[in-house]
Amino acid sequence: MPDAILALDQGTTGSTALVFSHDGFIVGRAYSEFTQSYPEPGWVEHDPEEIWHVSLRVMTEALAEAGVQPNELKAIGITNQRETTVVWNRQTGNPIHPAIVWQSRQTARICEGLVQDGYSKTVRDRTGLVIDAYFSGTKIKWILDRYPEARTKAHDGEILFGTIDTWLLWKLTGGTWATDPTNASRTLLYNIHDRQWDPTLLEMLDVPAAMLPPVKPSSSLFGETCQHDGIPGGVPITGIAGDQQAALYGQGCWEPGMAKNTYGTGCFVVMNMGSQRPPVRDGLLTTLCCDSMGQAMYALEGSIFVAGAAIQWLRDELGLIKTAADTEAIATSLADTHGVTVVPAFTGLGAPHWDMNARGAIVGLTRGANRKHIIRATLESLAYQTRDVVDAMADSGAMIKELRVDGGAAANDFLMQFQADILDVPVNRPTVLETTASGAAFLAGLGVGFWDSPEALRGMRRRDRMFQPSMVVQERDSLYAIWTRAVAHVRAAGEKTSG
Repeated sequence: MPDAILALDQGTTGSTALVFSHDGFIVGRAYSEFTQSYPEPGWVEHDPEEIWHVSLRVMTEALAEAGVQPNELKAIGITNQRETTVVWNRQTGNPIHPAIVWQSRQTARICEGLVQDGYSKTVRDRTGLVIDAYFSGTKIKWILDRYPEARTKAHDGEILFGTIDTWLLWKLTGGTWATDPTNASRTLLYNIHDRQWDPTLLEMLDVPAAMLPPVKPSSSLFGETCQHDGIPGGVPITGIAGDQQAALYGQGCWEPGMAKNTYGTGCFVVMNMGSQRPPVRDGLLTTLCCDSMGQAMYALEGSIFVAGAAIQWLRDELGLIKTAADTEAIATSLADTHGVTVVPAFTGLGAPHWDMNARGAIVGLTRGANRKHIIRATLESLAYQTRDVVDAMADSGAMIKELRVDGGAAANDFLMQFQADILDVPVNRPTVLETTASGAAFLAGLGVGFWDSPEALRGMRRRDRMFQPSMVVQERDSLYAIWTRAVAHVRAAGEKTSG
């Protein structure tokens, strides 16, 4: 086995480890899910220690499958579910509360209070984000409010915060503590223009600066591993990026105007906007991504909270399918959804609506509707939500000419064709759908000279298929109008419930 790079893709429902060869091929892989906890309606939590142990196991298994010897592992890259918040004790290394997941709405009331206090513009101007329970800052405040002694210790640097990348870096290195701009920019605490933790925002949320990690470029030396079973000591960790920015990098979207969509637990459309500060776009986020060398630059993002999670819901909660792959054959066996629309707003609606009170619904049920129609409608909801975001980008003057796609659901031919049809834009699918892990590997490899330049990486994204739109405009418009009415229904119902 020649030299290799190990990439850990720590996602919302599981951890994936991939081993990449010098020519960009995957030569080893392993995956494992972990426990999802829902302590109250709308709350989602994870056990940070379980995430660590599952991640370590899959990394070990992937290296073993690839036959990589300790001296052949040149670097490790980490990509992670963003915004998920861990707060732990520096001395013991023990979390003081379960990780609060990005999907969780348990800080919605904190957000409502911040909006009422007039902080929306301050947050928007400094972070590019909106005040929403999605982001890490209110989660930190919620934990510190729940454990008042922790805030005092945090002022003294005894209690630490990290997103999952920082938590895994800490565990892998035995105590190195850092993050990168792509993750820092998702906290509500990081000024994406000054590129530093913002004192005004820290005061707003009563978060001590001493508990926030140093921020280093996405492709740089973060630390070296200590010895673990199956993981050699002394391996440099030289690539870290939040999952969506890692996917943007892995897709080769290094230039302004290039865009990708990742179909994971959520669905995320990200467009590279270059080095110049972009104007504020209603309904969208301004965030940080990576240029070709892993340095920070601007991006526009539309974050959809529930995508692949809706397919899991069909499988795990409703029992309508055995595997996610079943949805393609079922969807193609039908002419349409028989008027059924599924709006999977299980944890509110993300971009471009940003409605924390919305909840999921199945709309348009009649006596002739059956499980297959619900399954197809759920699959179609991923494409409709993507169009919501792409239309918002277009309304702001940012036109997508081609959508590069990745993530598990991108393997579904029905969904990709329907996505091209409902967008009226070509959909470009690569042979390697794990572009999130690819991005982490590429950043890490650049950091140690495994690949000597971005040009060496360009040819490693190999196209599998281009889906060309073929739906007539009248059908496209009619279907999308039905979707928008269903979303309006869900939002109106949410307003009544919250009122």
